[in-house]
Amino acid sequence: MVDAERRLLANALLDMSNERFVLLSEACIPLYNFTTIYTYIMNSTKTFVESYDEWGPVGRGRYNSQMTPWVTIEQWRKGSQWFELDREIAVDVITDQKYFNLFKEFCRPACYSDEHYLPTFVTMRYWWKNGNRTLTWVDWTKGGPHPTKFARTEVTKELLHQMRTGIQCEYNGEPTSMCYLFARKFLPSSLDRLLKFAPKVMMFG
Repeated sequence: MVDAERRLLANALLDMSNERFVLLSEACIPLYNFTTIYTYIMNSTKTFVESYDEWGPVGRGRYNSQMTPWVTIEQWRKGSQWFELDREIAVDVITDQKYFNLFKEFCRPACYSDEHYLPTFVTMRYWWKNGNRTLTWVDWTKGGPHPTKFARTEVTKELLHQMRTGIQCEYNGEPTSMCYLFARKFLPSSLDRLLKFAPKVMMFG
């Protein structure tokens, strides 16, 4: 998975006009129109890679002590794979051999590199420029290894409003309720409802 992400970044970096890089999936939707999202990302003084120290079995429990001394358990991080990077970090990610090969060798199931490599790498090397949160809203409240999937009947104005303004975070040093720019997981059956609400709720033209 990380190898695929690096290949995507490498291809995007070939276009010298690309300055910021966002990983999304086919199950993601934008929560705002293009202009709003573009302005938010381009004007941000931070990048957005979620990274936290999880002491349980799915966090530190996945650490392999053979990574010492290059990555210690105190440096080990977990986070969402849905990232936003600037060009400097993206170049460092695709040229990294040391940590990438370390994860490739020692992070094996039930360790998943897509949840640990970038959070650990960015925190070790770029902690000062990372916003330490994801821009993609996900619902984990139902438990289990996978987030909630939204079908047609579950897409409502209230749900979209909650995704857009349901929490508080920080943007360029100021508090804001605009924390997520994207959301997932939406099933294909939800498309007609999303198109119905998009003009008024998400201000699509």
